[in-house]
Amino acid sequence: MKATVFLGGGRITSALVAGLRLARYKLPIVVHDRNPGKIRQLKRQYGVVAESNLRRAIGQAGILVIAVRPASVRDLLADVGCVNRPLVAVSLAAGVPLARLRAALGPHVRWARAMPSPVCRYRCGLTAVTFDRNLPNTARRAVRDLFGQVGTVLEIPESKFDVFTVTYSSSHGYHALATLAGAAQTLGLDRKSALAAAAHALADGIVSWRHESISLERLLHEAATPGGIAATVMSAMDARGYRRVVEQGLRAGLVRARKNAKR
Repeated sequence: MKATVFLGGGRITSALVAGLRLARYKLPIVVHDRNPGKIRQLKRQYGVVAESNLRRAIGQAGILVIAVRPASVRDLLADVGCVNRPLVAVSLAAGVPLARLRAALGPHVRWARAMPSPVCRYRCGLTAVTFDRNLPNTARRAVRDLFGQVGTVLEIPESKFDVFTVTYSSSHGYHALATLAGAAQTLGLDRKSALAAAAHALADGIVSWRHESISLERLLHEAATPGGIAATVMSAMDARGYRRVVEQGLRAGLVRARKNAKR
């Protein structure tokens, strides 16, 4: 039985393995990393096969997951070299395009890109996927099935992949929570109450939108009574460039993704 093999034992591998274990994933999971401490920890925590030898790890792979930072992808693929058997490889490296990946390991390797959320460790994440044009349907299903174990899978064109990546990160939620709670503390609320209020403000609104068959525009209208407090708050934030600042942040993320593509 071929294994799912992760090259890289960092945070996203840890999150994916945690989610796969919760899902009672049946295939063997092998992790290779240059840092022996990382794979020992994953072996202790999740019972993965810790493989220190890169060649042996690849030899066990049915699906090969490239789970290193974008700056490390080139060196890792150079270490792997040419693969002389059919293999499906999935890169989790933000900004590194399929064209670069396709040229790296030889013609037998077929590629996909995936961008899972760290909250996949709880099986409630979202993973965006995009496929090389030559990837067979059976391989596409296998990739979808893998990430479907840990949450929702959304297929999007590679041309939109980087925009999606900079938009959907759970960091936006953490950042918004910290900012909203921090502002409440500045106005005199204690930290515990500020975090509770901010967390409910963000999470309850999103839960409502996800479960209602009502448009976001209508929900915004209903939440902001003209002349009321919510309307006043939103109007002041918009007037001071709230949307513009968010857009500037996303553009900066896109610039970083494009730099990753050139490394």
